[in-house]
Amino acid sequence: EEDRGKGNTNGTYQYKNFFSCPKNCGIFAPFTRISHVVPGSLSSSTQLYTDKLFAGDRVTYFISDKCRHGMVVDVKKKGGEPIVRISTDTDENGKTGGEIEVPLHLVAKGEVTVPPISTEQVNQILIGRMKGIQGHCNSCYMDAALFLFSCSSVLDSMLFKSTKPQDAPVQDTLLHNIVNPLRKGFVEGRHIMKLRQQLQNHGHSHSFTTDEKPEEFLTVIMHHILALEPLLKVQESYCYQIFLEQNNSLVLPTVQQLLEHSFHNAGLKLAEVPSCLILQMPRFGKKFKMFEKIIPSLQLDITNLLSEPQQCMLCGNLAQQECTDCFKDPIFSQTGFKIFCQKCSAQVHTHPQRQSHQRAPLDIPECYMGRGIPHVLAREKLELFAVLCIETSHYVSFIKHGPNNQDWIFFDSMADRQESDGFNIPEVHACPEVGTYLDMSPTELASQVPRDMKGVAKRLFCDAYMYLYQSTSMCLYR
Repeated sequence: EEDRGKGNTNGTYQYKNFFSCPKNCGIFAPFTRISHVVPGSLSSSTQLYTDKLFAGDRVTYFISDKCRHGMVVDVKKKGGEPIVRISTDTDENGKTGGEIEVPLHLVAKGEVTVPPISTEQVNQILIGRMKGIQGHCNSCYMDAALFLFSCSSVLDSMLFKSTKPQDAPVQDTLLHNIVNPLRKGFVEGRHIMKLRQQLQNHGHSHSFTTDEKPEEFLTVIMHHILALEPLLKVQESYCYQIFLEQNNSLVLPTVQQLLEHSFHNAGLKLAEVPSCLILQMPRFGKKFKMFEKIIPSLQLDITNLLSEPQQCMLCGNLAQQECTDCFKDPIFSQTGFKIFCQKCSAQVHTHPQRQSHQRAPLDIPECYMGRGIPHVLAREKLELFAVLCIETSHYVSFIKHGPNNQDWIFFDSMADRQESDGFNIPEVHACPEVGTYLDMSPTELASQVPRDMKGVAKRLFCDAYMYLYQSTSMCLYR
């Protein structure tokens, strides 16, 4: 009763009913934000083993309502009750290497998924040398892509999806050998090699060269191995490649402009709000870039890209016409499709320079005709959470982990090399200098000489290969 009215849904989202409850008494939550009230409610994949624990088993245990991990040292009876002695990964103070005795009924065999690293935890868990994912043998395209799991749960559904028996080992490696360790701070290179070997056994990733690309790796995992539904229904694909006309008018574009121009040129619409939108920039490999710099859009407004009724950009009533010529007219805003109601369209096109514009009617369901739309329409926006970059033949990652412009970290799986055994030393470091350039006006940013930009900011603005956005509402249940 105390929590009644503290939610934000009645179980319905975008006219689809997922469950039923009174208004504002429910929430949608991702897997990694759910914890067990009592250990007995564990799912079948991490059920309690009252008589099957052995020394060396990885376990999850519960102390003071907190979930921790460790390895079984011994199982014994104490005062007639079964007790498990566990070598802890970390104790209640965050220190490693300790031991604890826990009642058997509070111990689960296996590991519950480790939640993404929060902004408050980034410095303690991720920052430093030998942090992130250790690269080995041209694995940077995999390392940079897998690092996306560090601070976001938007793709966690692939870790839990039911899959074929022959594909289960790949999913198990992703969860237990890569994602969970990554969210604790470090993944050894041998686990990446194990994953690549498993993919080879499935007939993928035949070579260990620099020709592999992150989008190909993600497609192999999502489509060929785990058979996930396409993230982007518009093309039944997992990534969207931005294509532009050679004679486009953009000079220093934002990601918002690039996406809108690409959709405008191709005549595309989104069938629904994607939980994750992966955008490939208009460049071809490591050699050709269409733009010297691209400005990151921290939020991506996709309202006009959806195939559903829209508001007139001037008065807010039901839009009935779109003008492709006005889209390129510099007198209007630089972003957003140019859509109007009948009245506003007529007024706009009385101007002599716009009388020849070709207007097209919008496809509007009959149930919407004859009525207006409220003047306050909720905008559908996606948040930027990661950028993959390539310079020459090496991939690196930027992660946006918090709400401020300065909340960025930079990851390089091969930042340095150990001379003794040839293994690479990965490194993660904060790069607040990115915020300095995000705060600049387009004119100021255009005047910046790439080689003189501070820290690693040049790589984000000049070498972006792939932008990743997430929907804070849709990713909660997809």
